[in-house]
Amino acid sequence: MSHKVVDMKENRWKCPKCGRSFGKAGQSHYCGEVKTIDEYIDAQDDGVKPFLKKMRQILRSAIPEAQEKISWSMPTYWKGVNIIHFAASKKHIGLYPGEEAPKAFAQRLQGYDVSKGTIRIPYSDPLPEDLIIDIARWCYKKYSR
Repeated sequence: MSHKVVDMKENRWKCPKCGRSFGKAGQSHYCGEVKTIDEYIDAQDDGVKPFLKKMRQILRSAIPEAQEKISWSMPTYWKGVNIIHFAASKKHIGLYPGEEAPKAFAQRLQGYDVSKGTIRIPYSDPLPEDLIIDIARWCYKKYSR
């Protein structure tokens, strides 16, 4: 039995298990609150975990001074403020460097689905390690305190 409930008044899907509301009916999500990046990765599908572990390794190596934490329900790198986030989606891994980084790296991001602070890297592609490192370091210099 599905635990999906649609609130027709607001035309939003609300998960009765955790109470979160979403714009898309049946949107996948993690019911519960993760406290660490390890918990976040462990809660994902097995096919996605290697991408998340690799992204974490790349970001750790790029900005080792940043603290790892969960913010906005996503793995986050923080140094006085949120620097950069990443998250699993159904067909891609999302990298969230804020609105300015995709503009600054527009040339190198050609071929990726990019919109307002989001870079979507399909699971069918290898992670562009050098690009991710450069974006993370750029964000660290721009935002850290």
